[in-house]
Amino acid sequence: MTITLRTPDVDGLVDAVDALGDWQHEGAPMQLHPGDVGWFWRFGAAATAAAVRTWSRGGRILAVGLLDGPGLLRMTLAPDAHQDEELARQLVVDLADPGRAVLPEGRVAVEAPIDALVQDVLAEAGWRTDEPWTPLRRDLSDRVDDPGVRIEAVGPDRAHEWAAVIRASFDGSTFTAERWHAMATGQPFADARCLVAYDGADAAVAAVTVWSAGPGTPGLLEPMGVHREHRGHGYGTAITVAAASALREMGSSSAIVCTPSDNVGGVATYRAAGFSPRPEVRDLYREG
Repeated sequence: MTITLRTPDVDGLVDAVDALGDWQHEGAPMQLHPGDVGWFWRFGAAATAAAVRTWSRGGRILAVGLLDGPGLLRMTLAPDAHQDEELARQLVVDLADPGRAVLPEGRVAVEAPIDALVQDVLAEAGWRTDEPWTPLRRDLSDRVDDPGVRIEAVGPDRAHEWAAVIRASFDGSTFTAERWHAMATGQPFADARCLVAYDGADAAVAAVTVWSAGPGTPGLLEPMGVHREHRGHGYGTAITVAAASALREMGSSSAIVCTPSDNVGGVATYRAAGFSPRPEVRDLYREG
């Protein structure tokens, strides 16, 4: 059967997000998660739909990609399609041709599961490995300790507070309460929770969003940030521990996160919060 590439409309996002949720399981390599699409939803439903690509055969979605920026496709596949040669070769054809409206001309990159055949086919086609990222995981079968600071889950009435911490956590961030509200309209947000940590003077010092993919599956932290004026006091570790606790309450089997390997402070924070590094992963890129 023919493999069909599509850019879904807003209604079609439901099927793409559902597929991503179905593909999450313990033991899987780091891969695109419903929470990644949920975080992108801050730009609105129409923009999110325009950034998603699906590959289907016989009416079944086999691969989902998210254009997380104009030159980066973050992609994963159905577990039983990781070694599907027909799919892998069609993906590479579609990724190489700007006319297929997946990736543009110029330098572009692809993130795909490390055990997927498409990695090998891209390498055969001349794609090169990019800078390493470190996935980290915390098992949630045991109770999570108290984070040691006040943690609160925030909703629409305090979106501005969560947004302010995120803006102060990332250089160049323009995140606003309006974007929080857009994110909250997304399908993945039904299984998400936004948390804020406070210091002893009741200042908001750190924030995180956690995304569940359903009971018994890995949950994702995206994003996690510490206010630049409150760093060096352990608040990153505290909010990360709180994130793991929230995911455990939501039924997740583990908490996962991924950060650039050269983000030494970030890796150290996650490790201090009980996360264990997994083997590094790398995107593949090609020059224009």
